[in-house]
Amino acid sequence: MRDVCVLSAASTKYGKSDLSARELALEAAKQAILSAGIDPTEIQAGFVSNAFSLSEKQGHLGPIIMSGLGIPDVPASTIESACSSGGSAIREAWVNIGAGLYDCMLVVGVEKVSQLDTITATTYFSFGSDYIFEGACGASFPGLYAAIARAHMRRYGTKEEQLAQVAVKNHENALHNPHAHFHKKITIEDVMRSPVVASPLKLYDACPFSDGAAAAILCSEEFAKKITGRTSEHVFIRGSGRAGGTGALHQRPDLTSLNASVLAGREAFSRAQITQKEIDFLEVHDCFTIAEIIAAEDLGFFPRGEASKAEEEGRTRIDGDVPINPSGGLKAKGHPVGATGVGQLVEVFEQLNHKAEGRQVKDARVALTHNVGATGGSCAVHIFEFR
Repeated sequence: MRDVCVLSAASTKYGKSDLSARELALEAAKQAILSAGIDPTEIQAGFVSNAFSLSEKQGHLGPIIMSGLGIPDVPASTIESACSSGGSAIREAWVNIGAGLYDCMLVVGVEKVSQLDTITATTYFSFGSDYIFEGACGASFPGLYAAIARAHMRRYGTKEEQLAQVAVKNHENALHNPHAHFHKKITIEDVMRSPVVASPLKLYDACPFSDGAAAAILCSEEFAKKITGRTSEHVFIRGSGRAGGTGALHQRPDLTSLNASVLAGREAFSRAQITQKEIDFLEVHDCFTIAEIIAAEDLGFFPRGEASKAEEEGRTRIDGDVPINPSGGLKAKGHPVGATGVGQLVEVFEQLNHKAEGRQVKDARVALTHNVGATGGSCAVHIFEFR
Protein backbone atom coordinates (compact mmCIF):
# COMPACT_ATOMS: atom_id res chain seq x y z
CA MET A 1 0.00 0.00 0.00
CA ARG A 2 1.17 3.48 -0.90
CA ASP A 3 0.83 6.26 1.65
CA VAL A 4 -2.39 8.24 1.22
CA CYS A 5 -2.63 11.98 1.96
CA VAL A 6 -5.56 14.24 2.75
CA LEU A 7 -4.88 17.21 0.51
CA SER A 8 -7.88 19.24 1.66
CA ALA A 9 -11.20 18.96 3.48
CA ALA A 10 -14.23 21.25 3.63
CA SER A 11 -17.75 21.35 5.01
CA THR A 12 -20.98 23.24 4.68
CA LYS A 13 -22.69 24.39 7.83
CA TYR A 14 -24.81 21.64 9.35
CA GLY A 15 -28.46 22.25 10.23
CA LYS A 16 -31.63 22.93 8.29
CA SER A 17 -30.84 24.02 4.75
CA ASP A 18 -32.91 25.28 1.83
CA LEU A 19 -30.40 23.71 -0.57
CA SER A 20 -30.88 20.31 -2.18
CA ALA A 21 -28.50 17.40 -1.61
CA ARG A 22 -26.76 17.99 -4.92
CA GLU A 23 -26.32 21.69 -4.16
CA LEU A 24 -24.91 20.97 -0.69
CA ALA A 25 -22.55 18.33 -2.08
CA LEU A 26 -21.31 20.64 -4.82
CA GLU A 27 -20.75 23.46 -2.33
CA ALA A 28 -18.54 21.26 -0.13
CA ALA A 29 -16.76 19.67 -3.10
CA LYS A 30 -15.93 23.02 -4.68
CA GLN A 31 -14.55 24.30 -1.37
CA ALA A 32 -12.34 21.23 -1.08
CA ILE A 33 -11.10 21.55 -4.66
CA LEU A 34 -10.29 25.24 -4.26
CA SER A 35 -8.54 24.61 -0.94
CA ALA A 36 -6.47 21.82 -2.51
CA GLY A 37 -5.32 24.12 -5.28
CA ILE A 38 -6.22 21.67 -8.01
CA ASP A 39 -8.35 21.74 -11.13
CA PRO A 40 -11.42 19.45 -11.13
CA THR A 41 -9.96 17.67 -14.16
CA GLU A 42 -7.17 16.32 -11.92
CA ILE A 43 -9.73 14.24 -9.99
CA GLN A 44 -9.61 10.71 -11.39
CA ALA A 45 -12.50 9.10 -9.48
CA GLY A 46 -14.83 9.70 -6.58
CA PHE A 47 -17.04 8.23 -3.89
CA VAL A 48 -20.28 9.83 -2.73
CA SER A 49 -21.53 8.78 0.71
CA ASN A 50 -25.27 9.10 1.12
CA ALA A 51 -28.09 7.18 2.77
CA PHE A 52 -31.39 8.90 1.95
CA SER A 53 -31.11 10.45 -1.51
CA LEU A 54 -34.43 8.91 -2.49
CA SER A 55 -36.09 11.37 -0.09
CA GLU A 56 -35.55 13.83 -2.96
CA LYS A 57 -36.39 11.22 -5.61
CA GLN A 58 -32.80 11.23 -6.83
CA GLY A 59 -30.57 8.20 -6.64
CA HIS A 60 -27.28 7.68 -8.50
CA LEU A 61 -25.75 10.84 -7.08
CA GLY A 62 -22.21 10.22 -8.37
CA PRO A 63 -22.79 11.31 -11.98
CA ILE A 64 -24.96 14.22 -10.83
CA ILE A 65 -22.17 15.63 -8.65
CA MET A 66 -19.36 14.95 -11.11
CA SER A 67 -21.37 16.61 -13.88
CA GLY A 68 -21.90 19.62 -11.65
CA LEU A 69 -18.13 19.86 -11.23
CA GLY A 70 -17.62 19.79 -15.00
CA ILE A 71 -16.09 16.30 -15.05
CA PRO A 72 -18.98 14.01 -16.11
CA ASP A 73 -16.68 11.31 -17.48
CA VAL A 74 -15.00 10.73 -14.10
CA PRO A 75 -16.36 7.57 -12.43
CA ALA A 76 -18.11 7.99 -9.09
CA SER A 77 -19.93 5.44 -6.94
CA THR A 78 -22.40 6.00 -4.14
CA ILE A 79 -21.55 4.34 -0.82
CA GLU A 80 -24.45 3.47 1.47
CA SER A 81 -23.59 2.03 4.86
CA ALA A 82 -26.23 3.78 6.97
CA CYS A 83 -24.63 6.30 9.32
CA SER A 84 -21.14 4.95 8.56
CA SER A 85 -21.40 5.77 4.85
CA GLY A 86 -18.84 8.58 5.10
CA GLY A 87 -16.22 6.55 6.91
CA SER A 88 -16.79 3.69 4.49
CA ALA A 89 -16.25 6.00 1.50
CA ILE A 90 -12.96 7.22 2.98
CA ARG A 91 -11.91 3.60 3.41
CA GLU A 92 -12.66 2.79 -0.24
CA ALA A 93 -10.74 5.83 -1.48
CA TRP A 94 -7.81 4.85 0.77
CA VAL A 95 -7.82 1.36 -0.76
CA ASN A 96 -7.97 2.64 -4.35
CA ILE A 97 -5.22 5.21 -3.94
CA GLY A 98 -3.10 2.96 -1.76
CA ALA A 99 -3.32 0.21 -4.38
CA GLY A 100 -2.15 2.59 -7.10
CA LEU A 101 -5.37 2.63 -9.12
CA TYR A 102 -5.76 6.40 -8.78
CA ASP A 103 -3.60 9.31 -7.64
CA CYS A 104 -6.35 11.81 -6.77
CA MET A 105 -9.91 11.16 -5.62
CA LEU A 106 -12.85 13.15 -4.32
CA VAL A 107 -14.84 11.88 -1.35
CA VAL A 108 -18.02 13.80 -0.66
CA GLY A 109 -20.74 12.96 1.85
CA VAL A 110 -24.16 14.56 1.86
CA GLU A 111 -27.61 14.30 3.39
CA LYS A 112 -30.82 16.28 3.05
CA VAL A 113 -33.67 15.31 5.37
CA SER A 114 -35.19 18.51 6.78
CA GLN A 115 -37.97 18.50 4.17
CA LEU A 116 -39.33 15.30 5.75
CA ASP A 117 -41.79 15.24 8.61
CA THR A 118 -40.60 13.62 11.85
CA ILE A 119 -42.46 10.33 11.38
CA THR A 120 -41.19 9.90 7.82
CA ALA A 121 -37.61 10.79 8.77
CA THR A 122 -37.67 8.43 11.76
CA THR A 123 -39.02 5.68 9.52
CA TYR A 124 -36.28 6.24 6.95
CA PHE A 125 -33.68 6.05 9.71
CA SER A 126 -35.16 2.78 10.96
CA PHE A 127 -34.42 1.19 7.58
CA GLY A 128 -30.78 1.12 8.71
CA SER A 129 -31.58 -1.40 11.46
CA ASP A 130 -32.95 -4.91 10.96
CA TYR A 131 -36.32 -3.52 9.93
CA ILE A 132 -38.31 -6.75 10.11
CA PHE A 133 -37.36 -7.38 13.73
CA GLU A 134 -36.89 -3.80 14.96
CA GLY A 135 -38.23 -0.88 12.95
CA ALA A 136 -41.40 -2.63 11.82
CA CYS A 137 -42.09 -3.52 15.45
CA GLY A 138 -41.79 0.09 16.58
CA ALA A 139 -38.17 -0.01 17.78
CA SER A 140 -36.62 3.22 16.51
CA PHE A 141 -32.99 4.15 17.12
CA PRO A 142 -33.74 6.08 20.34
CA GLY A 143 -35.37 2.93 21.72
CA LEU A 144 -32.54 0.68 20.59
CA TYR A 145 -29.84 2.91 22.07
CA ALA A 146 -31.94 3.24 25.23
CA ALA A 147 -31.71 -0.55 25.57
CA ILE A 148 -27.94 -0.30 25.15
CA ALA A 149 -27.80 2.46 27.77
CA ARG A 150 -29.85 0.43 30.26
CA ALA A 151 -27.58 -2.56 29.79
CA HIS A 152 -24.50 -0.41 30.43
CA MET A 153 -26.08 1.18 33.49
CA ARG A 154 -27.07 -2.17 34.92
CA ARG A 155 -23.66 -3.76 34.42
CA TYR A 156 -21.37 -0.84 35.26
CA GLY A 157 -23.47 1.53 37.31
CA THR A 158 -23.38 4.29 34.71
CA LYS A 159 -25.54 7.24 35.77
CA GLU A 160 -27.87 9.43 33.76
CA GLU A 161 -25.93 12.48 34.97
CA GLN A 162 -22.77 11.02 33.42
CA LEU A 163 -24.58 10.64 30.10
CA ALA A 164 -25.67 14.25 30.46
CA GLN A 165 -22.05 15.29 30.94
CA VAL A 166 -21.29 14.06 27.41
CA ALA A 167 -23.96 16.36 25.99
CA VAL A 168 -22.80 19.34 28.04
CA LYS A 169 -19.18 18.89 26.93
CA ASN A 170 -20.01 18.46 23.26
CA HIS A 171 -22.33 21.46 23.18
CA GLU A 172 -19.56 23.53 24.75
CA ASN A 173 -17.12 22.36 22.06
CA ALA A 174 -19.58 23.15 19.27
CA LEU A 175 -19.79 26.78 20.36
CA HIS A 176 -16.42 27.24 18.67
CA ASN A 177 -17.26 25.29 15.51
CA PRO A 178 -18.69 27.40 12.66
CA HIS A 179 -19.94 24.23 10.93
CA ALA A 180 -22.05 23.11 13.90
CA HIS A 181 -25.82 22.65 13.87
CA PHE A 182 -26.13 23.86 17.48
CA HIS A 183 -24.42 26.81 19.09
CA LYS A 184 -26.11 26.46 22.45
CA LYS A 185 -24.51 26.05 25.85
CA ILE A 186 -26.40 23.62 28.10
CA THR A 187 -26.10 22.34 31.66
CA ILE A 188 -26.57 18.94 33.24
CA GLU A 189 -29.83 20.24 34.65
CA ASP A 190 -30.99 21.17 31.14
CA VAL A 191 -30.32 17.64 29.94
CA MET A 192 -31.97 16.00 32.93
CA ARG A 193 -35.09 18.15 32.58
CA SER A 194 -35.45 17.71 28.82
CA PRO A 195 -38.30 15.46 27.61
CA VAL A 196 -37.76 11.72 27.82
CA VAL A 197 -37.40 10.22 24.35
CA ALA A 198 -36.79 6.59 25.36
CA SER A 199 -35.83 6.12 28.99
CA PRO A 200 -33.14 6.72 30.13
CA LEU A 201 -32.39 8.85 27.05
CA LYS A 202 -33.78 12.35 26.90
CA LEU A 203 -34.05 14.90 24.13
CA TYR A 204 -30.63 16.39 24.94
CA ASP A 205 -29.06 12.92 24.91
CA ALA A 206 -29.82 12.62 21.20
CA CYS A 207 -28.20 14.12 18.12
CA PRO A 208 -30.35 16.07 15.65
CA PHE A 209 -31.38 15.23 12.10
CA SER A 210 -29.18 17.56 10.03
CA ASP A 211 -28.73 18.65 6.44
CA GLY A 212 -25.18 19.16 5.27
CA ALA A 213 -22.22 18.03 3.22
CA ALA A 214 -18.50 17.48 3.70
CA ALA A 215 -15.79 16.73 1.15
CA ALA A 216 -12.13 15.81 1.00
CA ILE A 217 -9.48 15.41 -1.66
CA LEU A 218 -7.42 12.28 -1.05
CA CYS A 219 -4.28 11.60 -3.03
CA SER A 220 -0.99 9.79 -3.21
CA GLU A 221 2.05 11.28 -1.46
CA GLU A 222 3.64 11.96 -4.84
CA PHE A 223 0.60 13.90 -6.03
CA ALA A 224 0.56 15.96 -2.83
CA LYS A 225 4.23 16.85 -3.27
CA LYS A 226 3.59 17.91 -6.86
CA ILE A 227 0.67 20.16 -5.91
CA THR A 228 2.11 21.72 -2.75
CA GLY A 229 5.80 21.65 -3.53
CA ARG A 230 6.37 20.31 0.00
CA THR A 231 7.95 17.03 1.00
CA SER A 232 6.43 17.15 4.49
CA GLU A 233 3.60 18.77 6.47
CA HIS A 234 0.81 16.63 5.08
CA VAL A 235 -2.05 14.80 6.79
CA PHE A 236 -1.69 11.06 6.14
CA ILE A 237 -4.10 8.20 6.69
CA ARG A 238 -1.88 6.08 8.87
CA GLY A 239 -4.32 3.25 9.58
CA SER A 240 -7.78 2.15 8.50
CA GLY A 241 -10.19 -0.48 9.80
CA ARG A 242 -13.65 -1.66 8.85
CA ALA A 243 -15.86 -4.31 10.40
CA GLY A 244 -19.43 -5.50 10.50
CA GLY A 245 -21.80 -6.64 13.21
CA THR A 246 -25.20 -8.22 13.57
CA GLY A 247 -27.95 -5.94 12.33
CA ALA A 248 -30.33 -6.54 15.23
CA LEU A 249 -29.81 -6.22 18.98
CA HIS A 250 -31.60 -9.47 19.85
CA GLN A 251 -28.85 -11.44 18.07
CA ARG A 252 -26.07 -10.07 20.28
CA PRO A 253 -24.64 -11.70 23.38
CA ASP A 254 -23.66 -8.31 24.87
CA LEU A 255 -25.39 -4.94 24.54
CA THR A 256 -22.67 -2.98 26.35
CA SER A 257 -20.26 -3.09 23.39
CA LEU A 258 -20.41 -2.74 19.60
CA ASN A 259 -18.24 -5.54 18.29
CA ALA A 260 -17.82 -3.80 14.93
CA SER A 261 -16.14 -0.89 16.75
CA VAL A 262 -13.82 -3.25 18.59
CA LEU A 263 -12.77 -5.05 15.41
CA ALA A 264 -12.46 -1.95 13.21
CA GLY A 265 -10.43 -0.18 15.89
CA ARG A 266 -8.19 -3.18 16.33
CA GLU A 267 -7.49 -3.29 12.58
CA ALA A 268 -6.80 0.46 12.38
CA PHE A 269 -4.35 0.36 15.29
CA SER A 270 -2.64 -2.69 13.85
CA ARG A 271 -2.17 -1.05 10.45
CA ALA A 272 -1.00 2.20 12.03
CA GLN A 273 1.34 0.33 14.42
CA ILE A 274 0.64 2.71 17.28
CA THR A 275 -1.20 2.57 20.61
CA GLN A 276 -4.04 4.54 22.15
CA LYS A 277 -1.55 6.62 24.14
CA GLU A 278 -0.25 8.16 20.91
CA ILE A 279 -3.67 9.48 19.84
CA ASP A 280 -4.07 13.19 20.60
CA PHE A 281 -7.86 13.32 20.16
CA LEU A 282 -10.83 11.28 18.92
CA GLU A 283 -13.89 12.05 16.84
CA VAL A 284 -16.36 9.28 17.72
CA HIS A 285 -19.90 8.47 16.65
CA ASP A 286 -21.99 9.92 19.49
CA CYS A 287 -25.45 9.64 17.93
CA PHE A 288 -26.60 9.34 21.54
CA THR A 289 -24.60 10.20 24.65
CA ILE A 290 -24.24 6.53 25.61
CA ALA A 291 -22.62 5.88 22.20
CA GLU A 292 -19.64 8.12 23.03
CA ILE A 293 -19.04 6.29 26.30
CA ILE A 294 -19.21 2.86 24.70
CA ALA A 295 -17.01 3.95 21.78
CA ALA A 296 -14.29 5.16 24.14
CA GLU A 297 -14.31 1.74 25.80
CA ASP A 298 -14.59 -0.31 22.61
CA LEU A 299 -11.60 1.53 21.12
CA GLY A 300 -9.49 0.80 24.19
CA PHE A 301 -9.11 4.29 25.62
CA PHE A 302 -10.73 3.34 28.94
CA PRO A 303 -11.40 0.02 30.68
CA ARG A 304 -14.94 -1.32 30.52
CA GLY A 305 -17.25 0.72 32.69
CA GLU A 306 -14.73 3.53 33.25
CA ALA A 307 -15.48 5.95 30.38
CA SER A 308 -18.53 7.44 32.13
CA LYS A 309 -16.36 8.30 35.13
CA ALA A 310 -13.75 9.83 32.82
CA GLU A 311 -16.46 12.03 31.27
CA GLU A 312 -17.52 13.15 34.74
CA GLU A 313 -13.92 13.96 35.71
CA GLY A 314 -13.38 16.12 32.61
CA ARG A 315 -10.74 13.84 31.09
CA THR A 316 -12.50 13.92 27.69
CA ARG A 317 -12.62 17.70 27.45
CA ILE A 318 -10.45 19.53 24.91
CA ASP A 319 -7.86 20.19 27.63
CA GLY A 320 -8.17 16.68 29.11
CA ASP A 321 -5.82 13.75 28.58
CA VAL A 322 -8.23 12.01 26.14
CA PRO A 323 -10.08 14.76 24.22
CA ILE A 324 -13.20 13.37 22.56
CA ASN A 325 -15.27 15.18 19.93
CA PRO A 326 -13.70 18.65 19.97
CA SER A 327 -15.94 19.37 16.96
CA GLY A 328 -19.05 18.97 19.11
CA GLY A 329 -19.65 15.48 17.76
CA LEU A 330 -22.88 14.31 16.20
CA LYS A 331 -24.58 15.49 19.38
CA ALA A 332 -23.99 19.21 18.75
CA LYS A 333 -22.13 19.54 15.46
CA GLY A 334 -24.98 17.58 13.89
CA HIS A 335 -25.61 14.35 12.01
CA PRO A 336 -26.18 14.66 8.26
CA VAL A 337 -25.98 10.89 7.94
CA GLY A 338 -24.01 10.43 4.71
CA ALA A 339 -21.75 13.37 5.50
CA THR A 340 -20.94 12.52 9.11
CA GLY A 341 -17.87 10.35 8.58
CA VAL A 342 -16.39 12.79 6.06
CA GLY A 343 -17.20 15.64 8.44
CA GLN A 344 -15.10 13.91 11.10
CA LEU A 345 -12.21 14.05 8.63
CA VAL A 346 -12.82 17.79 8.17
CA GLU A 347 -12.36 18.26 11.92
CA VAL A 348 -9.18 16.17 11.88
CA PHE A 349 -7.78 18.16 8.95
CA GLU A 350 -8.45 21.47 10.69
CA GLN A 351 -7.09 20.26 14.03
CA LEU A 352 -3.90 18.74 12.63
CA ASN A 353 -3.25 21.90 10.63
CA HIS A 354 -3.91 23.91 13.82
CA LYS A 355 -6.80 25.85 12.31
CA ALA A 356 -9.49 24.84 14.79
CA GLU A 357 -9.41 28.17 16.62
CA GLY A 358 -11.30 28.12 19.94
CA ARG A 359 -11.58 24.33 20.03
CA GLN A 360 -7.96 23.56 19.09
CA VAL A 361 -6.41 20.54 20.82
CA LYS A 362 -2.92 21.56 21.91
CA ASP A 363 -0.06 20.09 19.86
CA ALA A 364 -2.37 17.69 18.01
CA ARG A 365 -0.53 15.50 15.49
CA VAL A 366 -2.34 12.15 15.58
CA ALA A 367 -6.12 11.67 15.55
CA LEU A 368 -8.73 8.92 15.26
CA THR A 369 -12.19 8.92 13.69
CA HIS A 370 -14.90 6.37 14.47
CA ASN A 371 -18.04 6.16 12.32
CA VAL A 372 -20.83 3.66 13.11
CA GLY A 373 -23.70 2.43 10.98
CA ALA A 374 -27.02 2.04 12.85
CA THR A 375 -26.45 0.21 16.15
CA GLY A 376 -23.14 -1.26 15.04
CA GLY A 377 -24.03 -3.20 11.91
CA SER A 378 -20.98 -1.55 10.36
CA CYS A 379 -18.09 0.59 11.53
CA ALA A 380 -15.13 2.42 10.01
CA VAL A 381 -12.16 3.65 12.05
CA HIS A 382 -9.30 5.73 10.67
CA ILE A 383 -6.09 7.03 12.22
CA PHE A 384 -4.51 10.18 10.81
CA GLU A 385 -1.07 11.71 11.33
CA PHE A 386 0.43 15.08 10.44
CA ARG A 387 4.02 14.71 9.33
